[in-house]
Amino acid sequence: MNWKMGKATREAFGQALAALGADYPDIVVVDGDVGNSTRTELFGKKYPERFFNVGIAESNMVGVAGGLASSGKRAWLSSFAAFVMCNAYDQLRMSIAFPNLDVKVVGTHAGISIGEDGPSQMGIEDVSLACSLPNFTVIVPADEVSMTAAVQAVAKIRTPVYLRAGRPNVPIVYPDGCSFEIGKAIPLREGSDVTVIANGLMVAAALQAAETLAGMGVQTRVLDMHTVKPLDDAAVLKAARETGKIVVAEEHLLHGGLGSVVAMSVARQHPVPMRFVGINDTFAESGTPEGLLQKYGLTADAIVQKVRELVGK
Repeated sequence: MNWKMGKATREAFGQALAALGADYPDIVVVDGDVGNSTRTELFGKKYPERFFNVGIAESNMVGVAGGLASSGKRAWLSSFAAFVMCNAYDQLRMSIAFPNLDVKVVGTHAGISIGEDGPSQMGIEDVSLACSLPNFTVIVPADEVSMTAAVQAVAKIRTPVYLRAGRPNVPIVYPDGCSFEIGKAIPLREGSDVTVIANGLMVAAALQAAETLAGMGVQTRVLDMHTVKPLDDAAVLKAARETGKIVVAEEHLLHGGLGSVVAMSVARQHPVPMRFVGINDTFAESGTPEGLLQKYGLTADAIVQKVRELVGK
């Protein structure tokens, strides 16, 4: 496929958040001294009186955001996924999830595609941690278009959200716009032999794999499961019934991420054979994003291999 490269989803997030400021005068943004990386600085430059840099203190950042939300503000907070989800989990649990406050938590630089910064800054367990928090909605957009739509959608709800963003530029999956609805998967390709369910940068990989598989005579359905929680159980059931086989692909640890959630849905509704593409119980090393995705099996070729295991071709 001839992909047009787009922006990083972190960049799209920052631009979309800055654009929200005019429509929502009660939005406030809290950042952990990485606004130039998370791109919240775009909001801060437009609305400095509504932007709070609390320094490298993620737990305190969450507490500040919770306090602002409890005072009636629409609070957004952002830091690297590994920093906010791992360092501040207890504060997320008690200051946001338990009181069910309107705080949008944005974890950028997620996954191993952060690249050379290495494992200490790679959020590979963030989706699992976010899903474990009651009241949280968890969303992983695939490209700049779906990220923009996701920011606009979550701004309209007044409950906690975890929104995942990446560092590298990614292909544009939705060149003609994105019909984004929280909790509803987006069908990107029809197929009757197998379904690949993916999110984040693995959506483009799934579409590339489907092209390769078509040349082998395997018709592959592709679903962008951007919302991990609440999961689109209806789309999973339809895929299980109509294609009989499912592969899940994600840039996350296999334990506790999208694959685990889809597997629970399949087991509960309509058991079928499944395979999983993700990070297999390991930390990654430092390297280029492309090299790391190749080494740890987060590629279109890896998806093709898992599909062939299922269909026997």
